[in-house]
Amino acid sequence: MTLRERVAAWLPSRKRDLPGELGARTVAAPLGPDLLLVAAVLALTGFGVIMVFSAGAIFAAKTYGDWTYFLKREGVYAGVGLVAFFLGMRLDYSVYRKVTYPLLFVSALLLAAVLKLGPSINGAVRWFRLGPLSFQPSELAKFALALYLAVLLARKAEKVRDFSMGFLPPLLMTGVFLGLLLKQPDLGTAVIIGVTALGLMFVAGTRTSYIVICVLVAAPVGWKVFITGESWRMKRILAYLYPWQYRRDIGYQLYESLISVGSGGVWGQGLGQGHQKMFFLPEAHTDFILAVVGEELGLIGILSVVAVFALLVWRGMRASMRARDPYGCYLAFGITCLFGLQAIVNMCVVLGLLPTKGLPLPFVSYGGTALVTSLFMAGVLANISARAPEPSRMTVWQSLRAVRSRSKNRRNGGAEVQVVVEVR
Repeated sequence: MTLRERVAAWLPSRKRDLPGELGARTVAAPLGPDLLLVAAVLALTGFGVIMVFSAGAIFAAKTYGDWTYFLKREGVYAGVGLVAFFLGMRLDYSVYRKVTYPLLFVSALLLAAVLKLGPSINGAVRWFRLGPLSFQPSELAKFALALYLAVLLARKAEKVRDFSMGFLPPLLMTGVFLGLLLKQPDLGTAVIIGVTALGLMFVAGTRTSYIVICVLVAAPVGWKVFITGESWRMKRILAYLYPWQYRRDIGYQLYESLISVGSGGVWGQGLGQGHQKMFFLPEAHTDFILAVVGEELGLIGILSVVAVFALLVWRGMRASMRARDPYGCYLAFGITCLFGLQAIVNMCVVLGLLPTKGLPLPFVSYGGTALVTSLFMAGVLANISARAPEPSRMTVWQSLRAVRSRSKNRRNGGAEVQVVVEVR
């Protein structure tokens, strides 16, 4: 049973019949992106720029001699990301079908190349460096794999319950990406991608027994090879279980994070007034930025961030359930899972509910590649939420011209009704 079939019993239809000569034609509503979804994305992005400045100003002043260093760079990243967001929101998501496999190949190639060409930073090889700029290919890989799974599962709707035709191909491709990520090593991103892929296969109708067997087989192998096989990962687990005992070595970051969150109380110490960012809390402006939020804005600040992410996930799932076709349904579900799972893991790490992992908080943590890519994916999600009729054999340029024409018509006060004829 597909995701659309699972929710058909309780999800009200937004399609309505038009009177008169249109008769059997239906209009897909709404004819614009979900404003709550857009508002959530913009709110998180703006909040992220403010918190990056607050959390990183002192570190930037000491390291780079400019206390606005991170603010300037994050502002540029946010500007580029917003352009990407509105581009993704305007272009019809069907155009990505044509670039799915080239993008998938390029992503895998970049993940392999970074292992040879990328510099080692804190024991991980995850970035390409070009002067002051850096690029993290795993961010592109997340979007490429979501596109691939959406295309494959939509095309093989009748064969998705078959092991060799419906379950094995997406599992093998996901396994290739997981292997390349684990070589960096980037266990956190690998887990996010793996869970998203299994979730997509589940909602597409894959037999639950296949997924359960896959998890049962992978869990002990992963524990042996990637956890107990690496001493530093085992130490992180011990630090997670006993943070106070290891607070002076491997558990130092978690220990300082808990102090930061706890010292904020309910209302916080005030924006910019936190003390843990003064070289006590490592990665204060990146992976542990939520700890600074807790210290400066208190429990209210953390709950507000959680609420906005909950809104984003809710509207993303709503867009998935009401998408105009299975491809849009699966793509929206995949993008929403990537955002939601990464946010949950980051928050749990900061609050000491999971072992420490190097995952940023989407839209909020400092980072150019992550912010621009996340905003573009959010734009694609907003486009899916619009549920506008699919263009017939339109090129990207024709799509852009249609957008400009529609905008001009709205400015002139003209009424516009778009219809799509359902062909069975």
